[in-house]
Amino acid sequence: MALRWGWWWWRWRCGASARRAPPPPPPLGSVPGPGSRPPPPTLGGAMCHFPQRSSVSLFPKICNIFWRFHHTSTSQMCSCSKTVSDEKYQDPFQLGRKDLKNLYEDIKKELLVSTAELREMCEYYFDGKGKAFRPMIVVLMARACNIHHSNSREVQASQRSVAIIAEMIHTASLVHDDVIDDANSRRGKMTVNQIWGERKAVLAGDFILSAASLALARIGNTTIISVLTQVIEDLVRGEFLQLGSKENENERFAHYLEKTFKKTASLIANSCKAVSILGCPDPKVHEIAYQYGKNVGIAFQLIDDVLDFTSCADHLGKPAAADLKLGLATGPVLFACRQFPEMNAMIMRRFSKPGDVERARKYVLQSDGVQQTTYLAQRYCHEATREISKLRPSPEREALIQLTEMVLMRDK
Repeated sequence: MALRWGWWWWRWRCGASARRAPPPPPPLGSVPGPGSRPPPPTLGGAMCHFPQRSSVSLFPKICNIFWRFHHTSTSQMCSCSKTVSDEKYQDPFQLGRKDLKNLYEDIKKELLVSTAELREMCEYYFDGKGKAFRPMIVVLMARACNIHHSNSREVQASQRSVAIIAEMIHTASLVHDDVIDDANSRRGKMTVNQIWGERKAVLAGDFILSAASLALARIGNTTIISVLTQVIEDLVRGEFLQLGSKENENERFAHYLEKTFKKTASLIANSCKAVSILGCPDPKVHEIAYQYGKNVGIAFQLIDDVLDFTSCADHLGKPAAADLKLGLATGPVLFACRQFPEMNAMIMRRFSKPGDVERARKYVLQSDGVQQTTYLAQRYCHEATREISKLRPSPEREALIQLTEMVLMRDK
């Protein structure tokens, strides 16, 4: 019964059709023009080092990963788990649990302030209810690189500090983003700016960022400082890119992907690179770590943009169609423009006319925009898998591969 449900869920999620498969996404690194139709990516492709097989035969593994992601207890696993080797499958959350124990308590120790109100604001999102997705990737990458270099599975104190700093930078950016977007909900609760006001929210975000900078300085490595401060620069540049738009249709997708990298993927990419530098002197390993983080980060945001059209507000923890209401043309919208050129005018006026948001959402759901964006995320995950597979085999390396599939299967 679970397998039957899983198969129909997968068909709905990817928009599979027995009559007509949706056209494929553009190849990585290219700007999709209105007529570009390269071969579609496949989950069984050589890039992922999986044997060639149909999506039907691959589904049991994906279904198993989906349920493991949302139910870490082994007693709640999907009934199709028998198809996955227990020896090969590595649960990232189980592997990283030891190194992330007391993560949020340690972050709160970095936020030592005498003012009760400021402390409450700064600690508001560090309530332990988040997925800790970024710190998880960072500690797994640290272990994978340490094993690759010296066969050590221990995470260094400085590497764990990078995981803490990454989560602090990410959270500070959320506080600032909510002010810019005038958001009223985040992770299913009211935002900092809605409770305490915009001015205080900006200051709280600044304070979290300053505490992260102090923690970074204590690592005492100028290279690591340089790598992680690049993240802050990219966050600012990404926000400016989001405020602008391109008139040329062929430039829009490149603009969108650059913004996606700077706002989301740069933090993961540079944090992975930082722990690889701390654990291994080989520049090739540093590049592997960076490329893995970059590709996973872009895929994560692509799926996030898909969920803005396919998940309900209660499940997502924020309003549905939030991006359209902010005037943003994300992947599903840009792909939908190929089938509905009238959307171009709406993009240029940032969906500001009455009815624009509703019409645009209708066009996206009638088009193959959601499927195309999902397939593009799939390609980025395949590239991440190809990169991390260059490291010496280890449980952590396998867990990082599993994380790429979890990114594709997440529903919030």
